Amino acid sequence: MANEKRKKLTPVQQEYHLFEKERETKRPIVRNCACAFLVGGTICAIGQAISYFYMYFFDFTEQTAGNPTVATMVFLSMILTGLGVYDRIAQFAGAGSAVPVTGFGNAVISAAIEHRTEGFVLGVGSNMFKLAGSVILFGTFAAFVIALVKTVATQWGGL
Repeated sequence: MANEKRKKLTPVQQEYHLFEKERETKRPIVRNCACAFLVGGTICAIGQAISYFYMYFFDFTEQTAGNPTVATMVFLSMILTGLGVYDRIAQFAGAGSAVPVTGFGNAVISAAIEHRTEGFVLGVGSNMFKLAGSVILFGTFAAFVIALVKTVATQWGGL
């Protein structure tokens, strides 16, 4: 707590703050970072293996293999979330499982599973993109702006 805020506390509040600080559980920051790094790296390695699979068996280029790889990773994370496996991975890894694209699939399907008792339309359909909707919105908007800038620049001979 900042010294300025501490000065405004009454003696009882300052005593309670010290009492609270002594009993606060210490977070294993190094362990959490290591788990996030290992799980996130494993997810990325699996994604790279899927990308190589598409390049080798389906004759994709390195650039064109990206889209089916992302779709496959999101699909796999949705399946694992539905089976309850991804939640256990997320408990262990923290941000290591949320930051890769698989976290997007988990966010979408978790909201759908949570509201399935309300029915397919009002429950699943209306709540599915509650968490991930902003990602879709801003991703689509950013893609539109980039395409617009590139089109204008190409028409004027810039790029």
